Amino acid sequence: MCARALECPACSCNTVLVSVAGLPWEGQSSSDRAATAEPQTHSGEQIELTKTAQPFPRALHRLFLDLNDWINRRYVETEKFRSMAFLGSAVRRISLSLRPPLSPLCRTGSRSYSSEHTKEKSVPYETTLKQEDGTTSGPTKPLPRSADAVVIGGGSLGCQTVYHLAKMGMTNVVLLERDRLTAGTTWHTAGLLWQLRPSDVEVELLAHTRNVISKDLEEETGLHTGWIQNGGLFIASNKQRLDEYKRLMSLGKVYGIESHVLSPAETKDLYPLMNVDDLYGTLYVPKDGTMDPAGTCTTLTRAASARGATVIENCPVTGIQVKSDDLGVKRVKAVETAHGTIETPCVVNCAGVWATKLGEMAGVKVPLIAMHHAYVVTERIEGIQNMPNVRDHDASVYLRLQGDALSVGGYEQNPIFWEEVSDKFAFSLFDLDWDVFMQHIEGAINRVPVLEQTGIKSTVCGPESFTADHKPLMGEAPEVRGYFLGCGFNSAGKFSTVRSQTFNESRNWQKESERNL
Repeated sequence: MCARALECPACSCNTVLVSVAGLPWEGQSSSDRAATAEPQTHSGEQIELTKTAQPFPRALHRLFLDLNDWINRRYVETEKFRSMAFLGSAVRRISLSLRPPLSPLCRTGSRSYSSEHTKEKSVPYETTLKQEDGTTSGPTKPLPRSADAVVIGGGSLGCQTVYHLAKMGMTNVVLLERDRLTAGTTWHTAGLLWQLRPSDVEVELLAHTRNVISKDLEEETGLHTGWIQNGGLFIASNKQRLDEYKRLMSLGKVYGIESHVLSPAETKDLYPLMNVDDLYGTLYVPKDGTMDPAGTCTTLTRAASARGATVIENCPVTGIQVKSDDLGVKRVKAVETAHGTIETPCVVNCAGVWATKLGEMAGVKVPLIAMHHAYVVTERIEGIQNMPNVRDHDASVYLRLQGDALSVGGYEQNPIFWEEVSDKFAFSLFDLDWDVFMQHIEGAINRVPVLEQTGIKSTVCGPESFTADHKPLMGEAPEVRGYFLGCGFNSAGKFSTVRSQTFNESRNWQKESERNL
């Protein structure tokens, strides 16, 4: 059997990485192989990788040694080596993920992701509501016997719902959070707020939400929500996308949202670090910005409590009681917890990723699915300060300003589903799957070339909930009267006003119907 050789392109050691005949490295460690291996000759076809002018880091050498481990194991398992197709596939996969234009972005300090990706996982916020000791001491407040409505879930949606309900005059409202406020998804979210959307309802909602976060809450509570108004920039790399943005600008004018279509030259003036060579134009919304999860939720619940609402943390819901009235219509009766039961005619499911389980407690189907969503936080970038957030829909990438750095994220066509949703997953993060995430790096570097020479400080990968039509689930469930949905916001949980208003109008209709019976 003929031996085949592959020289390591990572350094000048001339180490042969693949030697099938005799498996000379079987049972040896990678370090022993690097020290003792000698080139072997063969009569077959030579497999080569294109060598670069500059040597790769030593980490790449280790990676190719690991590749050899895999090849030799494959040989032992199959006892044949008639085709090298799988080797070519493996080498191409490694080469694409570690080619020189991408390697500087994929590093943190002196460590290279080429051999071992960073395990540092931390959200880019100075303050979170996570309990450092990881312990819970029961509900933060006594449970009332009854309530006009119970909101379940203390994330962005739940906090905004209880705030708006209280503001509309429903003072006997209770919010139940199984852990601490923002637990689950909200605490690690990027917090981007883009006011212009294809739907007029969404545009109106987001415009109102921005006013609440940036102005109303601070006036009511005297607390800063953490709102940062640095603007938003939508990228158009083709004519069809630019035409879409022009329609969005026209829609925004109806609701008083300031926006401007910029030429590539004007975009370059606004964002000097951006590559505009392939752009047809951009849509700039100067009053877009970012929200701070902890600051926003804390301020919302503080304002709601001041109006009479009750916010209870460390109180997971264990069941929802449903009864049938004289006409056979199913209605919400009460909410059960490990610490007591609250009688209520209305429940609002704002549990996000956990909304499906909460729906099953009442026999309500909640059609959403949980996925991993990730972004990485870069090291400091000179000149990035005060730049607007960027959304490139064609590349499916977003760039969020993070002080003097950027958060780089996106949405994949091959997402990772969270099949078994854990009830104990509160302030945790997943390990980032670089095989999936690397597709965003090329688009990000193409848009902001300085990222090619920028390291990565930390990674964030957490659960998000998505729906089939990319629209949120809002309103009363058809299976049970008094059971309302406020979930499935597809990584954009900032809509609240219409849902709360719809809830309030439905409650008034129910009361009127009950009086007429």
